[in-house]
Amino acid sequence: MFENKINIKKIDVYSFFSVLIIFLLDRFSKIYVIDLIQSQGGEIFLFDFLNLTLNWNTGIAFGLLSFNASLIYHLISALILLIIIYLIYLMVKSDKFEKIIFSLIIGGALGNLYDRLNYYAVPDFIDFHLGSFHWFTFNFADIFISVGIIMIILKQLLQSEQKD
Repeated sequence: MFENKINIKKIDVYSFFSVLIIFLLDRFSKIYVIDLIQSQGGEIFLFDFLNLTLNWNTGIAFGLLSFNASLIYHLISALILLIIIYLIYLMVKSDKFEKIIFSLIIGGALGNLYDRLNYYAVPDFIDFHLGSFHWFTFNFADIFISVGIIMIILKQLLQSEQKD
């Protein structure tokens, strides 16, 4: 029984280390791209379908709920913090695979929350487009969060199929 508790704690250490790595990857990517765009003087064209352009997002995912009102902005930030705390609880209680999923989401969410609290906006810079159609500008934290959410959905769908 004692050995089982040690293994669970070791898994949690790996999960929190993963969160830290994802958070740091997001932070370094944002710092690098902000400096690069500012030194280049604007948008950077990488490919026919991909640019780096700096947009400061005061809302949540994909610029939704963007407000100038300070109170609403801080309430949304507080709600995000509460969701992150709940996700940490779920991560600690989950199995190995779910810990990976929650690590992705929490690491990305912490990266964006840090920006919200530090800059009062989140720097989005990946501009994916096909011709004149541009997807919402996003960052690496958004990618981690999206991949984690997609993995949760797929896991639930696969579990539902196995029960049927």
